[in-house]
Amino acid sequence: MRLTDDRYAAERSQFELALRMIRHEARTRTIRECTGLSDDRIRKLYSTYFRDAGLSNVQRRRGKSPRQVSRFVKNPENQLQATTLVALFCTGLLVRIDRQNKVSPCWPRPDVEYGHRICRAFETYLLLHDNAGLSFEWAWNLLLSISYNDELYLAVCSACHARYVQDAYALDHKTCPACEIELQRRRRPGAHSFAGP
Repeated sequence: MRLTDDRYAAERSQFELALRMIRHEARTRTIRECTGLSDDRIRKLYSTYFRDAGLSNVQRRRGKSPRQVSRFVKNPENQLQATTLVALFCTGLLVRIDRQNKVSPCWPRPDVEYGHRICRAFETYLLLHDNAGLSFEWAWNLLLSISYNDELYLAVCSACHARYVQDAYALDHKTCPACEIELQRRRRPGAHSFAGP
């Protein structure tokens, strides 16, 4: 068997995605949705390539994926990070945003390519935020939540006109998280701002 044979390409891609998602500590159900691999196969991959290989820094998360949306708007920093992720989802063609700022999914259901795209978006997010506060599973939840345009939506800042993630059931002051962080820093003497010292 040659690994370059086309008939093995799909299985190899599933396998590579599963390993990539395990590294990000995705839950078994999330991995299964994108790869189509069985729960048993996913557990064996973790055992073989991570636990038995001594890579104890990669953990397996148990239970259901997070479903709350309050974490994304809890404070301006979380809101900024959630907004960054939504922008990366849009850049990765996972979602599209129309002129009314309504978010629509680009994929009818998760598959291997979808999984790789969300991994790329999450990995880029980690590079952009030194203090990344959202895990892969939270990113997955955000992608699903923002696509429903129900509890979360994209609002527009009255100051800079940037789009940002907002809770549909919370009071919106029409201030994006970047502007809010800037205002907070100006109130504290000696604090550095986005604009520089």
